[in-house]
Amino acid sequence: MSTQTITKQGYLSDLIQQIRQVPMVKPWLKEARDRASILIEELALPTKKDEEWQFTDLANLYATNFVLATNKVVTIQDIAHLILPEAANSHLVFINGFFASELSSRQALPEGVFVGNLSQLPDPYLIENYLGKQQDSNEVFNAINTAGISDVAIVWVNKNIVVEAPVHLLFITIPDEFPTVTQPRALVVVEAGAKLNLVEQYVATGEGCPDAPAAHPYFTNSVTEIFVGENAVVDHTRVQRETSAAFHIARSGISQATYSQYHCHTISLGAKISRHNLDIFQTGESTETTLNGLTMISGEQLADKHSNICLNYPNGVTQQVHKTIVDDRASVVFNGRVFVGKKAQQTSAGQISRNLVLSPKARVNTKPQLEIIADNVKCSHGATVSQLDGDEIFYLQSRGLDQAAATSLLVEAFALDIVNKLPVPSLRQVLSRCMACKTMVF
Repeated sequence: MSTQTITKQGYLSDLIQQIRQVPMVKPWLKEARDRASILIEELALPTKKDEEWQFTDLANLYATNFVLATNKVVTIQDIAHLILPEAANSHLVFINGFFASELSSRQALPEGVFVGNLSQLPDPYLIENYLGKQQDSNEVFNAINTAGISDVAIVWVNKNIVVEAPVHLLFITIPDEFPTVTQPRALVVVEAGAKLNLVEQYVATGEGCPDAPAAHPYFTNSVTEIFVGENAVVDHTRVQRETSAAFHIARSGISQATYSQYHCHTISLGAKISRHNLDIFQTGESTETTLNGLTMISGEQLADKHSNICLNYPNGVTQQVHKTIVDDRASVVFNGRVFVGKKAQQTSAGQISRNLVLSPKARVNTKPQLEIIADNVKCSHGATVSQLDGDEIFYLQSRGLDQAAATSLLVEAFALDIVNKLPVPSLRQVLSRCMACKTMVF
C-alpha cells in the first residue's frame, strides 16, 4: 500500500472503519468502544491552528494511509536484549499490540498481584470501573485508542502489597512493508498502601537503533491509565525509542488518592514525530508528585511533551524537572501546566525546563505554566535555553580532550542528572552509555 494524501475527515473515517473490525476479547468492551466511537464523531483532529498543537505539525501523519498491524512471530532470542535483568521474571511483552504469552514471565510476583492481559483476568468485570474512566480523556487520539481496544496490559496490586521486582511492560513494533498502526493500552491499579515499580517501554525491532531508517512509517497510538490508591507509591519509568520513521502519540492519565506518591521518569529518544500527554489528577489531599523528563533528539525529529498537573486538594507537593538535548535540525516542544485550585491551599509546586541546544538550526519551544487560584501556596517555575559553554569546552581541551570528547562529556553530565534518578539500575547503565557517546543505541 502506497502513502497518499487524504483529508482529515477521510483519515478518521478510514481508521475508524478498520478499528471497528477489531475483534473484542471481552463482550463488555463493546459499550466503552461504542462510546468512544460516538465521541470521535464530535471531535476534530488537531492542527497547528490549535494552541496545544501550534508547534507540532501532523500533516505527514494525516497524509499516510495506515492499516492495522498484524501479529508477528518473534522468538525470545530476538528480544532477550530488551528484557531488563531486574524484570526477567516479571514482564509482559506485546508484539504489534498482540499479547505474547510465550515471551512474557510473571514468576517473581507475590500473591495478591495480577500481571497479564484481558484473557487471563480472573474476574472479567474487575477493571470495568477503571478502564477508560480516567478524567479528561476526551481527546481524539485517546478516543481512537479506546474505540479500538482489543486487549489491555493489566497490572493490579492489592492493598498493602509491596512488589519488590520491577514490572516491565514491553511494547514492540515490527515495521511492515506498508504503513501500519498499533494501539497499545495499559491499565495499572495500585490499591491503598501498596507499592509498585513500573517500567513502560516502546521499541521497534529489526532496525538496530531508533535512528536507523525503516522501510515504511508506522504509527503507535498508546494510552496508559494509572490509579494510585490512598497511601500507595508508584515509581513509573517510561522509555520511548521508536525508529526515525515512526509517529508516536501517547497519553498517560494518572489519578492520585490521599497521601499517595507518584514518581514519573520519562525518557524520549526516538520517533520522527512524538507527542506525550501526561495528565495527573489529585483526588485527595497531601499527595506527592515528582516528574523527571529527558528528551534527546537529532536529525529532523520533533518531540512534544505536554504535562498537566491538576491540584484541587490541600497540602499537595509537586516537583518537575524536564531536560532536553536538541541537535541538528530537530525541534522540541515542552508545555508544563500546573493548575492549583481554590481548595488546594498550602500547595508546594516547582517546575523547571532546561534545554541544551547543540546546533544553530535546532529549535526549542518551552512554556512552563502556572495557574493559581489558591492564595496560600508556594509555587515557582522557570525555563532556560542555552548552548554548551565555550569556556568549559576549552578547559576540557586544555586537559587533553579533543572537541568531540569534551562535547560528549558535557552532554552526558547534563543528561545524567535525570538518568541517575531512574529506579532500575540496568536501565541507568544502558542510558548512561547512550549519553556518553551521544547516541540512542541500546
